[in-house]
Amino acid sequence: QVQLVESGGGLVQPGGSLRLTCTAPGFTSDAYAIGWFRQAPGKQREKISCISSSGSGGSTNYADSVKGRFTISRDNAKNTVYLQMNSLKPEDTAVYYCATGYGCYDVGYDIWGQGTQVTVSS
Repeated sequence: QVQLVESGGGLVQPGGSLRLTCTAPGFTSDAYAIGWFRQAPGKQREKISCISSSGSGGSTNYADSVKGRFTISRDNAKNTVYLQMNSLKPEDTAVYYCATGYGCYDVGYDIWGQGTQVTVSS
């Protein structure tokens, strides 16, 4: 059962930007940590970023591969989580997923979306 919805992916040139959106129809996502993950062909799925629940302060973290380029944020009024991706590189090409957790840990993400494709190419 798909309970999260990712959107905003597409084709972008190197150095460009995209903003991914994670929406949670049917529940209030700010009660959960939300992680962003990506999976490229032939590679393991990796956690890119996470934002803790609003009750836990909404702290954020990033993988070294995206730190300084990507920003995760919430808009509680819209029940959405964003991933702003700047200075995109070809190696950022992957399917991007969001998922809920009870904290920004390496495991324990229970509700996932279907993913949105990001392709960075000239």
